Amino acid sequence: MFDLDGLLIDSEQAWDDVRREFVAEQGGHWQDRAQRDMMGMSSTEWSRYVRDELGVDMSPERISAEVVARLTALYRQQLPLMPGAREAVERLAHDLPLGLASSSNREVIDMVLDVGGLAAYFDVTVSSEEVDNGKPAPDVYLEAARRLGVSADRCVAIEDSHNGILSASAAGMRVIAIPNRAFPPGPEALAAASLVLPSLNDLTAASVGRLDSPDRDA
Repeated sequence: MFDLDGLLIDSEQAWDDVRREFVAEQGGHWQDRAQRDMMGMSSTEWSRYVRDELGVDMSPERISAEVVARLTALYRQQLPLMPGAREAVERLAHDLPLGLASSSNREVIDMVLDVGGLAAYFDVTVSSEEVDNGKPAPDVYLEAARRLGVSADRCVAIEDSHNGILSASAAGMRVIAIPNRAFPPGPEALAAASLVLPSLNDLTAASVGRLDSPDRDA
């Protein structure tokens, strides 16, 4: 189970820049903690946060639509795939069924996977706007496992963020953490990971298989 933002695509700074600019244009008040607070939130949750905490006087639905339109426009100009992202997905898809559990809007997920040439490698994809609660709640990972037809405890999640690691762990999955350098996960999240890797280049089917083998706790 792959995350998307900050793992396969170098998007956290893009989200930050777009939302920061949008809030300023709408007369809101950006806060230093805002990007970290919103990491992992569903589109419903972060758009409400922009309205309620950052002072943008607009419906959450319109906030989400405006921000996503700006973000996808940037991606269509140049999609910032992480180094080694395509190769890592291809390697794992050769041996394992793949799912994707993302906090991004469905529109963003589909566009990124299509433009990035990755869509064919994923058996299921789930947006947190399709479940009740965003990360760090386990909902999006549990739904991805359900759609894939496997129990969550037989899945290994690949995550980069604090809330993402906690989300997958809460779902009962083993977690391989590849920490986001700009917004690194805290000690609590890293302690919940079964394995920490420096980059996607180090992610292989063998490392995933070891975590998901019957003697993985030995």
